[in-house]
This record gives sequence, C-alpha cells and structure tokens, in this order.
Amino acid sequence: MKNSTASSVQQPMIVKYVETLHNGIQSQALSRYAIGYVLRGTMHIYDGDRRQTLRRGDIFYLGIGHHYIEHVPEGGQPFEQILFYYTPSDLQRILTHLNITYRQNISNDHSCDNCRNRSHLSMPGWSAVRNFFTNMSSYLRDEDFHHDETAENIKMTELIYLLTSHEDCCIKSKLLSNVDSVKENFEQIVYDNIFEDISIEELSRLTNRSLTSFKKEFRRHFQMPPHKWYIRQRLMHSRLLLISTSKSISEIGIECTFPNTSHFIKLFKKEYLMTPATYRNRHLNSLAEQTQQQEPQELRQAL
Repeated sequence: MKNSTASSVQQPMIVKYVETLHNGIQSQALSRYAIGYVLRGTMHIYDGDRRQTLRRGDIFYLGIGHHYIEHVPEGGQPFEQILFYYTPSDLQRILTHLNITYRQNISNDHSCDNCRNRSHLSMPGWSAVRNFFTNMSSYLRDEDFHHDETAENIKMTELIYLLTSHEDCCIKSKLLSNVDSVKENFEQIVYDNIFEDISIEELSRLTNRSLTSFKKEFRRHFQMPPHKWYIRQRLMHSRLLLISTSKSISEIGIECTFPNTSHFIKLFKKEYLMTPATYRNRHLNSLAEQTQQQEPQELRQAL
C-alpha cells in the first residue's frame, strides 16, 4: 500500500509505504533526493558487499540514482516507512524561507569519507525527529492532508528545520550539499545512462562539458574514472538479479549491458573473485542453511 500526498512533481512529496510481505532485495531508481524514517520493521540497504541495517526509529538519506533495498516485516506486522522527496529548488526555497523569516543561520563544518563516498546514510533519530515522524504518520491517515499543498510544504519545512538546526552530522551535510542544482543535473545524466550503451564522449556532450572536464568532474563526484564506475554499477545490479531472479547468466549479462556472456563472466570474476554461477549457488546454499537452522528453533517454540 502506498499513500502519496503530492499533487505535482514540482512540490515536495510525502509518501508512506506499507509492505505486508517480504519481497526480497529490490532495485529503486530515484530521480529526486529523499529523507526517510523507519516506522516499523527492518530495512537493509546494500552497497557492494556491505549491508547497512536500519530499524524502527532510524532516519536515512537516499541520493539520486539506484539503490538496492530490502524491507522486512517483523512480528506479524507490516514494514512501514515515510519518505520525503525533494529537489534542489525545493530545498533552496525552504532554506531561504528559514533564513529570511526566522533568521536561521545554517552552517555545517562536518565532512568525512562517509559523506563524500556514499549515496545513502542513516542514523538513529533523535527525540524531536521521532516525534515528528510519529505525528506525520497520523497526518497521512487524513484524506484532507493528501490534497493540501500548503500543509505538505509546512511539514517539509519543519523537517528541514529539524535537520539543519541539529548538530553537524552526515545526514545534515548530505542535505545541504543537495542545494547545488548543477551537481544534480550532472549526476542525473550519469545515473540515467548506467544501462545504456553509451560512450564517455557522448556523456560529456550530454553534460555540456569537454571530455577532459567531464572526466575530472566525474572523478570529483564518484571518486573513480567513468568506465570503472559504470562497470561496477552494472556488476552490482547483476548480483541483485542473480540472487533475486531465475534469469539465466546470459540474460542477466544482456540486461546489465555487457556485450557478451563471456565478457560478463570475466568482469564478474575479476570484481568478486568467483563466477556468477558460483555466486548464485553460494547464496542459495546460504539460504538453505538458514532455513535448516530456523526449523529446529520453530519446533522448540511450538513445543
């Protein structure tokens, strides 16, 4: 079930998601930035071999682009989260309003590798944030709120105030970095072409930059050369398909824009030190072992 309160893409959009079933790892492509909050259940965000686990009461940031996410209902209750979507222009308008109307002087001295190198972040919500999202969940049950752009903007402004008035941290740093619309346009073009057969020269033309300028700015945004980054993104997506679908190795290679199956297998083995088939089999064996371990526990609980 999804409850959306936005009436146009120009407005911030507040969405509550409720998932009653565990659907495994899903790929989500965001064209806007998002701040979210876990109301109930567990959420996993995958980044290569790393899995970040979020629980009830955690606040998180998702950047533009592809994210690999798993929502896990718990205790017979559905998974629930609230997401606030926004663009740089939305954010700039709200920050200007806070500065002019309330004289809020926003500063941020926080900087770390976590902020620079990751497109998702999370942290435990503090008291004011937890109360805000609990109340937000109640608002979203009111049909009148769904059609009230003013109320929606007020709530978006309140959230931005809570985040920017908090002590310096990774989420605040990421949020304030989103004001740069030039950066957003550059990153959006890069993400839009992950699974397209496109050359670096074509990408540089799409972003209105020379080839040298494009490569330099790309490295500044993504900390590696374009070709290497695109290969890594496609391989990460192929791993998701290997463990979440029954598609053949060749089908997955084609879907992830590799020219032929042997090339796909070669690159996959170089990155993950095993073939796609071995990776899939290891995952299936791991799931079987977990199931076998759970069965005796469930039996003991029943007795």
